[in-house]
Amino acid sequence: MKRAEAKSFQKPDEEREFPKGKLELAQLGDGTIGRAILQPGWKWSTSIQPIANTPSCQAAHLQYHISGVLHVRMDDGMEFDCKPGEVSYIPPGHDAWVVGDETVEVVDFQGMAQFAKPMPAMAHAA
Repeated sequence: MKRAEAKSFQKPDEEREFPKGKLELAQLGDGTIGRAILQPGWKWSTSIQPIANTPSCQAAHLQYHISGVLHVRMDDGMEFDCKPGEVSYIPPGHDAWVVGDETVEVVDFQGMAQFAKPMPAMAHAA
């Protein structure tokens, strides 16, 4: 049986830094919760894409937005902003970036276990 536990992002289980941002991870039970702190100028396609080696973000995110505005563009062209106090579900296949001069902080309950973690280069068809 799993036991109850509490953790703080002040002492995360893992930290990942990347251009214009960082990710703090806490593992609880069978899940991983991540807090992303994204500086003005951060964009997935320039900060994370070179690490992920995928054409767009392939993680599904279930997030609570603490600060800043995050703009999301889905691969199908749909676009929307995520603002402080909102919750969002962002399925795989998207790019995202910080809007304006305020740092974006989000807590993600689903999609951060592999976020900003180097992946093998995508296989190319011969």
